[in-house]
This record gives sequence, C-alpha cells and structure tokens, in this order.
Amino acid sequence: MSMTFNRKLPIPKEIKEMYPITEEIKQVKEARDKEIADVFTGKSNKFLLIIGPCSADNEDSVMDYINRLAKVQEKVKDKILIIPRIYTGKPRTNGTGYKGLIHQPDPTKGEDMLQGLIEVRKLHQRAIAETHLTCADEMLYPENYRYLSDLLSYVAVGARSVEDQHHRLVASGMECPVGMKNPTSGTLSVMFNSIQAGQAKHTFIYRGWEVVSDGNPLCHAILRGAQNKHAQTLPNYHYEDLKLCYDLYMEKGLQNPAIIVDTNHSNSGKQYLEQVRISNEVLHSMRHSEEIRGIVKGLMIESYIEDGAQKIEEGTYGKSITDPCLGWEKSEKLIYGIADQL
Repeated sequence: MSMTFNRKLPIPKEIKEMYPITEEIKQVKEARDKEIADVFTGKSNKFLLIIGPCSADNEDSVMDYINRLAKVQEKVKDKILIIPRIYTGKPRTNGTGYKGLIHQPDPTKGEDMLQGLIEVRKLHQRAIAETHLTCADEMLYPENYRYLSDLLSYVAVGARSVEDQHHRLVASGMECPVGMKNPTSGTLSVMFNSIQAGQAKHTFIYRGWEVVSDGNPLCHAILRGAQNKHAQTLPNYHYEDLKLCYDLYMEKGLQNPAIIVDTNHSNSGKQYLEQVRISNEVLHSMRHSEEIRGIVKGLMIESYIEDGAQKIEEGTYGKSITDPCLGWEKSEKLIYGIADQL
C-alpha cells in the first residue's frame, strides 16, 4: 500500500523546447482556432465533426486515417469543419486495460510515460504538418494539458471526469473550446454546473503554481447518453433531449450555448453502426427546430479504418483496441451525407 516514484518527468516547457512547433504549425493552428471559435460563437454556420478513433493506438494507422480525413475535408469545407480525434489518454471503467498512447507508446509493450509524452506531442505535430488539421484530445489528466497547449484545437472532458473540481478549473484556463460530457448517470445539472465552472474565473493550484484563469467562454455541452442503475443505456440525442438542453441553457444564461452530440457510447449502446442513424436523426431534429439548429454545433463520431474493435494481440491494422468504431468506407459516406443535409 504505497507508491514508488520511478522518475521525475520533464515539465511541459522542457518537452516543448525539445520538440518545438514550426512557424507553419503555429499559423495553421491560429487560423483553425479562429474558424472553430466562430462556430461556437455563432459567427459561422459551419458544422463540426469531431471524428476519429476511440483511442490513438498506432501512429501509422492514425496518420493514415487523418490523411484520408483531410481529403474529405477539402470536399466539404464550405459546410463542415473536421476536427480529428487523437485521443491519447483513455479512461477505463474499472481501471484496467489499455490506458492510451501516453501510457503505452506501443500497446504490445509495457508502460513508458516519458516516451508516451514525447510520442503524443510528435503525433499531434505530425498531424498538423501533414494535413493542416488541428486535432482534439481528451483531458484525462488535467496536468498534462500544457504538454499540448500549443497544438490542440479542442478538448473533451469525459463522463467520469466532469464532476471533478480540478478538471473544471483547468478547463477555465484553456485556450480552446472544451466540451463537458454529461456524467454516466445522465444528470444534466452536473454537466451544466461543469460548464458554468469552466466559463468562470478561478484561482487554484496547477502543476505546483498558484494560477488565475480568465474563464473559458467556449465551454459547452456534449450529450453522450447515460446508464441507469441496471446498466441499461439511456440515449439523450432525441428531439426532446435537445430541446430540454436548449431550455436549460436559456434558463442558466450561459455564454455561447452549444451542444455537441456524441453518437456512440451510451447514445448508441456501444452499437457503433447505430452512429449513422443517430447522426441522421440529429440532423432531422435540426431541420424541424430553429432553436435546435442554432444550438447543435456538431457531432462526435468514433471512426477508424476498419469496422469494430479487436484485442491488442490480434494486430489488425487500423482497427480499434478499445471501443468499436465505424470503418472508413461507412465514415466517408456518412460525412458526405451530413454535408448534403446541411
């Protein structure tokens, strides 16, 4: 019943100095950040697709996937902004299993968090350099954000983290949009409390410093479904759910009301093929309500090269080793279908 301190990891400033961004990456990120922010503030009516693997488990297959996305992005750029998912920290329901690239740069080998931090930074840099698409990651560990703060254009706070004070306070100081998922219980008041905390100014301890945050006006809701006490999944993407979320936003008077609908997880009951139908239903709801059309800013979709999921030892290229994902052929068709409906 103790902890062993293996080694002290470099601070974010040191890793950034070891692997600095180029001027080109900096300019790409600035332009993308503005484009994405304009969607959340209502200056742009483009639709966001935060799409990609459940977890980024292999650099080559992840880059193959993102390069494919970049070609599609060019064809739908007038209507859709694609933000690839490079999720490098994977929350685990019972604490076991693959915890992401940051833990295991090679899923078939042991944990090496120093190399993981390096590989994660290099992967995000490579994605921007090759595709000019800046990406999203999940804030599993709030103290790790600074390792990627000059690269990320979107951050999600997961259902198991959204009630955590530290996640909320760090989100208030982030320089990009932060999506707050509803908790696994589905209680919307928890999610809205998190959004309110993220939009407010705070003083708190972060990485050994006393820091003051400005508040993040781009903190917003992600609806991902829920579970009841019998572990039955309860979706929250239907018309009535979106309208309720809109009404709660209006009641609370939060800045930049916005909803992203997560089409997998408890919304699909982890039936990944349902993501196509769910996406289409959300778009249908948007067509039937100006209020919903104005507040739903995009979708979050789990997608990879191959359909489904596998065990690590199976080794199929481009197939998820965590939650099952929609394969590339279906994903590409879905993106074009979404664009046609906007």
